[in-house]
Amino acid sequence: MSHTDPLVDSVARLAADLVRIDSRSFLSNNPLADRIAAELTGFEVERLSFTDPRGVAKCVLVAHRGPAGGVALSGHMDTVPDTGWADDPFSGRIDADGVLHGLGAADMKGPLAACIIAAKGLPKHVPATLLITTDEETTKQGAKLIAEHSALARKAAPRGIIVAEPTNMIPVRGHRSNIDFLAVAEGVQAHSSLGIGRNANWALIPFLVEMRELQQRLRDDTSLHDATYTPHFSDFNLILDNHGAAVNVTVPVATARIKFRYSRSIDPTPIVSAVEEAAQRAGIQLTVIRQGPPPETPADHPFIRAVEAATGRTAETRPFGTDASELQSVAPCAILGPEVMDTAHSPHERARVALLAAAVPVFRQILSSAAA
Repeated sequence: MSHTDPLVDSVARLAADLVRIDSRSFLSNNPLADRIAAELTGFEVERLSFTDPRGVAKCVLVAHRGPAGGVALSGHMDTVPDTGWADDPFSGRIDADGVLHGLGAADMKGPLAACIIAAKGLPKHVPATLLITTDEETTKQGAKLIAEHSALARKAAPRGIIVAEPTNMIPVRGHRSNIDFLAVAEGVQAHSSLGIGRNANWALIPFLVEMRELQQRLRDDTSLHDATYTPHFSDFNLILDNHGAAVNVTVPVATARIKFRYSRSIDPTPIVSAVEEAAQRAGIQLTVIRQGPPPETPADHPFIRAVEAATGRTAETRPFGTDASELQSVAPCAILGPEVMDTAHSPHERARVALLAAAVPVFRQILSSAAA
């Protein structure tokens, strides 16, 4: 697609390039990081490398230009898997209507491109900081690495962070965080007709019955609700995995994964204890994986007021999670980005280039006002 607006052109070009590089969370994001680093001429760039729990080499990028003390823009490089895609998920195609198609177009390679273009276009006396993470869709390990080990982030000393998830440019001052439970039951694999095996699913079922009761309690017990969020109740989502076992095999390993999302006003301790006790009664292995606490920047915080002034919108809370759960230890966070979540994580993901480009002057206003 050909544009007449140089800003739209630059955002479209970069966003399409990012979509074309496969960075699903189970793969290395190093090729995508290389492409982004090449865009950051004139910035001091810090590259922090790590190996994820599966042994995959990955990295995060921190970039800074100008004096310290401004506002940082943050986005993640990884995407969810391409489940259900019939078209090429990495086409980066922009149709005649100015719509970018591809995995991560909205969540969040398009918004990330807007952040990069916004930072590049600022006057050099205005602080410009980028915190570019990975594994946001899984463990938040990239954001945690920046929060704990980035010397450049400490040097830049941002007074606030914009996490550019797609919010339709409505500022979000707080969201839920999650605790993940990994429950594993073991059996003995054999041909199911012989009667000599042991199916791990039967060991898992008593635990699942209690988890169903706990999920219902979270929905029904108003003492566990937070009226400042929609929905008021905490998410407690279950995924089951028999790791490819066939129906004529006694399942050797059955895994239940549960994501528990809670807001800052909810004490997760009783829920965690209930899951741990149920696993002990069922005799199954349980791993509890905690992310950072739910980030909630106060509504009257100067940073939130500045973001509201730039957007003309009142800050809200949302039920999802972002890298802000880890980055909040660096500086107060607001979640603000172009596009919406309606096609994210779907085989029809898209982002409207005009909306991506329209975010750029808003980001620049926020960063410039912090430097005033």
